[in-house]
Amino acid sequence: MKNATTVVVAERSLDPSLHVLAKGEDEDEKGSIITPTLLSSGLQVREASRAKTLITPTPGLAPGYLQANLIVLPSRYAADFRLLCARNPVPCPLIAESEAPGLYSSIKSCVAGLAAADLLSSGTVDLRHDIPRYMVYRDSELVRAGVLDIEDEWDGGDHVAFLVGCSYSFENALSLADLPPRHTVLGRNVPMYRTRLPLCPAGVFTGGTYVVSMRPYKRGDVERVRDITRGYSATHGEPIAWGWDAVRSLGIRNIDSPEWGDAPVAADGRRPMSELQGSDEEVPVFWACGVTPQEAAMRANLKGTVMAHAPGHMLLLDCKDQDIVNMS
Repeated sequence: MKNATTVVVAERSLDPSLHVLAKGEDEDEKGSIITPTLLSSGLQVREASRAKTLITPTPGLAPGYLQANLIVLPSRYAADFRLLCARNPVPCPLIAESEAPGLYSSIKSCVAGLAAADLLSSGTVDLRHDIPRYMVYRDSELVRAGVLDIEDEWDGGDHVAFLVGCSYSFENALSLADLPPRHTVLGRNVPMYRTRLPLCPAGVFTGGTYVVSMRPYKRGDVERVRDITRGYSATHGEPIAWGWDAVRSLGIRNIDSPEWGDAPVAADGRRPMSELQGSDEEVPVFWACGVTPQEAAMRANLKGTVMAHAPGHMLLLDCKDQDIVNMS
């Protein structure tokens, strides 16, 4: 394999956060440095990922530009996956897919009123390289984690890529309302958890459950947070649950041990969030998460090679978050 860089995966998780360097100073294998805050557009983020000079999670990058989850499936599963998204629009809001099987450089929009040219006005994308890090599964087993590209695994005659909405796409709106998500303030990856909330099955996709992302807020701010994110239905929309009781009702075993991303901490950046349990000053707020399709694919016991973004590492598009809100 030409891309030997991998991240050791803890047994409990597909992604132990995949942070390689401190946010704000990322170094590739050749020693070049990139400062994420200088990446001001979706195109710049894609180019930096393609050049392997951006290898860390993407929350907070190019504020205002749409971020998307990626999953790449053998074409025989494509119709069932479209149905899965149609039946589960909150955790799996479908934005776009490959224009044809095997194509990695062109997409077609799945959002009414939004053309592919709106999503990628620059016309430039390479789905094999334009995300900082990827996951590779074979016969429903994780075989490579945190790799820098998926060129060697891509089947040019068969693979179909799907882009699914990402909750990072409403984080800029929260920040503009003086409600910045904790992980962006602290330069961390968002915590993500498996739940017992079932998906509506579709074809081969049976037995799947929601994955959720979590951002802590004061209880008194939850209604404002709901109001701000509600319009982003193409990127998961408003929270599906909040408060300490939601941890138990969703089936989350330990708030301090997410399956993906970084463990949540208090505002001081030091104490684990569990120390705040029962407090109205810090309550967990949960959104549906775009890692859900990866979980659904693994639960479905799919055969062949499936590829996806590494949790927290998104594809940035050329359209703005507000474009999606206007179309929703």
